[in-house]
Amino acid sequence: MTGLVLGFAAWIVTASLSGVNDWRIWYVENQTVVTGGVAWIGVWRACFNSHILDSAEICKSISLTDSFTPPEIAAAQVLCMVAVGVGAVANLLAGFAVRRAMFGVNSGHVRLVFVMAGFFYWLTAACSLVPVIWNMNSVLSNQTIDFPPDFFLPSSPIKQEVGPGIGFGISSACALLISIRNQKYLKVKKKDILTNIKGMKAIKTQLKEVEKKE
Repeated sequence: MTGLVLGFAAWIVTASLSGVNDWRIWYVENQTVVTGGVAWIGVWRACFNSHILDSAEICKSISLTDSFTPPEIAAAQVLCMVAVGVGAVANLLAGFAVRRAMFGVNSGHVRLVFVMAGFFYWLTAACSLVPVIWNMNSVLSNQTIDFPPDFFLPSSPIKQEVGPGIGFGISSACALLISIRNQKYLKVKKKDILTNIKGMKAIKTQLKEVEKKE
């Protein structure tokens, strides 16, 4: 049960990753348009605060088909969506397996479903971790992005930092991997419980036979 709860919570965080705007934090020279000289680069948007444009917070969309979109952000757009779907399958399988295990129904099939759920949790973690690590590497190596003029952002910042979005991605991937191990413990524990139940049934059967003989 702990593995299922942890896996579901990690999946929720994974699903919200693509909506987080601060995977990268950029510091730029142009503080006339970009208030404070700080911009936030996410998977789908680039945002900054401004006191001279139409609104206080300006966000520009980054599309998969845009020519300026770097490969690590394009990969994040695709893999984050894949992770959501795969994680949903993993949760359904894990929930089904836990329910069957609690009622002791066909333990052989339950073990197989646990293995399948663990595989899909592992795949979800991989789909989340690959773009996260790739984007973190781009930040640490100060990679550029050729934004168009209407973004009001330079192609190269003064400096850039890893944002909280990357930290959330690493944390959710680790939680998914931990949930796999917890589900293995549940499987072993359930196997022991089923063995004990079978033993108790055998004892009851022997007692009834003794009572009949008397």
